[in-house]
Amino acid sequence: MNLFDITLRLKGFPIAKAKRDLAIIKNKNEEEYNVYIAQKKQDIVAYHLTNNPFYKVFAKKANVLDWNTIPVLSKSNLQRPLKERLSHGFTEKNCHLHKTSGSSGTPLIFAKDKYCHALTWANFIDKYNWHGISAENSRQARFYGIPLNKIGYYKERIKDALGNRYRFSVFDLSTREFEKNLIKFKNSKFEYINGYTSVIVQFAKYLRDKNSILKAICPTLKSCIVTAEVLFEDDKLLLEHQLGIPIINEYGSAELGLIAFSNTEREWVVNTEDLFVEILDDNNNPVPHGKEGRIVITSLYNLAHPFIRYDIGDIGCLDDASTLKKPVLKSLIGRTSDIVTLPSGKKAAGLTFYYVTKTVIEDNSNVKAFIIEQLKPDTFKISYLSNLELSKAKIEAIHKAIERYLEPDLNIVFDRKDDLKRSKSGKLKQFTSFVK
Repeated sequence: MNLFDITLRLKGFPIAKAKRDLAIIKNKNEEEYNVYIAQKKQDIVAYHLTNNPFYKVFAKKANVLDWNTIPVLSKSNLQRPLKERLSHGFTEKNCHLHKTSGSSGTPLIFAKDKYCHALTWANFIDKYNWHGISAENSRQARFYGIPLNKIGYYKERIKDALGNRYRFSVFDLSTREFEKNLIKFKNSKFEYINGYTSVIVQFAKYLRDKNSILKAICPTLKSCIVTAEVLFEDDKLLLEHQLGIPIINEYGSAELGLIAFSNTEREWVVNTEDLFVEILDDNNNPVPHGKEGRIVITSLYNLAHPFIRYDIGDIGCLDDASTLKKPVLKSLIGRTSDIVTLPSGKKAAGLTFYYVTKTVIEDNSNVKAFIIEQLKPDTFKISYLSNLELSKAKIEAIHKAIERYLEPDLNIVFDRKDDLKRSKSGKLKQFTSFVK
């Protein structure tokens, strides 16, 4: 048994049982899987209707035999003290407690029972194995945020040591800091990289400017897992070239764990072992495969706290070839809270605006990164990080692209920055609308 498993067991998480149960679930054929999912959906709803006072009131009209009667749960429904949301027999002392980052609004404190949390870890371990990575033993180069208060800082450092990983700063993306990173890679036997998409992209741009390939500097590297932020295709190509290793796309959340993970065939496979994922329209009806909708997820094993038909706040769509056992995420568009509402009444995902602008701005190494803010229905501010001001021709090209893909007569304000402000966790929020 490795140190990782020992640590989980000492904290009371039954990781060995979770691994065994996950293997049984995975071995079911398509027909058995249909029965398994249907039964688990009924079981988790029935459990919380019986054992969770909050959910009993929230879903008072629910019929466990009719999934369409199960209400969709939003984060706003959960904005009440945690003790009011816990099931009978669970307390803040016998659960795994965690909170969301708050990137989409107010942070949410929630709970998972210890078996559910162990199953989450078992799933991460299993998916990492697809790529020859041991989540328990492989040395990780970690590009994540870290609390800056003393207790939180050292707590994360201890967890890093136990998890066999080294954490790089995401708050300092200067050339000087990247030079230090490169020395660390040269002197370490890292097997994989894991971290925020935008930070790793910035590191890759530094490598491009140096005409360096990271794999040549750190030969033990096998792959790179990007998470927490949308990965654009041109950024993926940049990462593959400059890092010299396969890029794995991870989609997850604090509340639910692993939601989707790239397999070796580059399919973004949705986790169906301990989650049930739906794509719904604005009326809470399932949309056909290939059509965009709200991502709504049920945690099939969390007995401590209900996450049943939980609207995670993201927009995405499933591939046409998806099955119940193997749904494939075709695209992740962005958060529902990041919708552009234009003067004409037209709506678009915020990342659509971002992508249109990105294709024009980032065709050279001058602009390193940028964010977009909607200040008024017709006014957008583009803050960009670069050594030089954008040229007149470049600004004109951006206006034309926006007019072509969105609509004409929009006001665009450009603001060159020496640095772009990140969240406390280190993420770079790519689009924000201040329009109510």
